[in-house]
Amino acid sequence: MERGVRVVDTTHGSSLPVAEWALALMLIGLRNAGAHFRVLTSGKEFQRSFEDPGFRIGELTGRRVGLIGLGHIARRLIELLRPFRCQIVVHDPYAPKEVAQAMHVSLASLEAVLSESEVVVCAAPLTPRTRGVLGAAELALLMPDTVFVNVSRGSIVDSDALIARARVGDIRVSLDVFDPEPIPLGSPIRDLPNVFLSPHIAGVTAACRPRFFSFMVDELERFFGGHETLFDITALTLANRRGLDVA
Repeated sequence: MERGVRVVDTTHGSSLPVAEWALALMLIGLRNAGAHFRVLTSGKEFQRSFEDPGFRIGELTGRRVGLIGLGHIARRLIELLRPFRCQIVVHDPYAPKEVAQAMHVSLASLEAVLSESEVVVCAAPLTPRTRGVLGAAELALLMPDTVFVNVSRGSIVDSDALIARARVGDIRVSLDVFDPEPIPLGSPIRDLPNVFLSPHIAGVTAACRPRFFSFMVDELERFFGGHETLFDITALTLANRRGLDVA
């Protein structure tokens, strides 16, 4: 960049399916579907209950959704959430206010996102700044009946703290990622009835690999056609990845 070389990044070709799976995990958590699946596969008889959180607050429409991170995954997820008319608040210290305004979402502190949202989705990149950022104190801010979703990286969340918070039993947790991976066979996270797990599959689809290439070709065509490239690596991008403070 310092020598006038345009640098772009098209590794977000896998962000589209991750956003779709994030939406699915939100719905699974809201309907308490993980717990219901465990009952059915155990051979027990399923008993409907008015106290079941999947019955009480099972719909996504109109919910307050908090996003941690406003990168490619979160921006695509925001598009997918439009039909649900959700109130969306985002924590991302690197997100320009103009981007948030254009996407009709509000920026807020991490504490506000965690404590005021009915569904919280972690879609932040793993950086020195975000590693372990969600610990016991942060997870304690989650309201009862909150659905917590992580589709980013497991080590952004303190695993022991997450297990302890899930054990309280008043929230639902939907995870595509965990620390460590693969999840140890003896980990308590495997057995908690209010936890739904998938094995880090959100961004792994057959369409992803050719999409990386097509995004690159699209950028080359824009550049040599005299158009602005879309996915430039900027000083702000590098600050985000390195976990540096924003000037």
